[in-house]
Amino acid sequence: MEYRKLGKTGFTISEISLGTWQVGGKWGSVFNDDNADRIINTAIDNGINFIDTADVYSDGLSEKAVGRNVRSRSERIYVATKCGRQINPHSNSGYQPAVLVKFVEDSLKRTGLETLDLIQLHCPPTEVYYRPEIFETFDRLKEQGKILNLGVSVEKVEEALKAIEYENVTTVQIIFNLFRQRPSGLFFREAKKRDIGIIVRVPLASGLLTGKFSSATVFGSDDHRSFNRNGEAFDKGETFSGINYELGLQAVEKLKALFPGVSNIAPYALRWILNFKEISCIIPGASKPEQLVSNLSTYKVPALSDEQILSMNEIYKKYIKPEVHQRW
Repeated sequence: MEYRKLGKTGFTISEISLGTWQVGGKWGSVFNDDNADRIINTAIDNGINFIDTADVYSDGLSEKAVGRNVRSRSERIYVATKCGRQINPHSNSGYQPAVLVKFVEDSLKRTGLETLDLIQLHCPPTEVYYRPEIFETFDRLKEQGKILNLGVSVEKVEEALKAIEYENVTTVQIIFNLFRQRPSGLFFREAKKRDIGIIVRVPLASGLLTGKFSSATVFGSDDHRSFNRNGEAFDKGETFSGINYELGLQAVEKLKALFPGVSNIAPYALRWILNFKEISCIIPGASKPEQLVSNLSTYKVPALSDEQILSMNEIYKKYIKPEVHQRW
């Protein structure tokens, strides 16, 4: 495992960390404590020391599993969670200081931790980023010892740029992968200037960048890759990075041609992301331990050549960029 600094938090974290949206089972499936425990402990056994969760993942069961396993280990494991998505309807007016304080206190109870290493606003509406009182609320929570750091999880580059204007924002979690390259421009430059930790989510475009899907692949009705392709439930960009599934498959076939004989291109897709030194970590998820181990096999593949990187980027420019680049 390799480690990087998480911006001005000062934490030194595993560059491949763990996201827990689907911990415990396939997205949408019934949460399974035993499976969650196996995934989290496998992660820690392999040197992962940063775990990202959220209060809405499996209705709080993900937070409980993370807290339970972290408390059982002797290693220093950094726990990041998120709040805000419980607000229903999820609107700007629902974001109130007292509401957010309650969310943080509830997360502390579920995890069983005395302090949260990182609390992140969970993709709030754009208007929230223009309300200083929301961000100031977390200064009080830090003074009370309930949190160590504040971060944001964003949908759009513009939201990320606005968020880092607040001095107490230490990290930004953002979608970035071979099929979502826009953040590497202005945002990465500004984040570096301000010593902002960049946490990359959806690094494999909801599994599309494994190269294992086809037109015949069937996703369960309770899987967001089935029901949210057009943003029916939440932001479209969270599912397959917002691109048309069939178009994504075409682009993936071109990528696979760059790595003949390779059945799983995920390690190469993760390698591509880790070439950006502005990034603190990536948080691919796993619904079983084997997927986590597959993500870690990134360290077993050769470094990408300049020619390979150029070819990978050309595929993005030809197939993906016109559809998604300016949307997020």
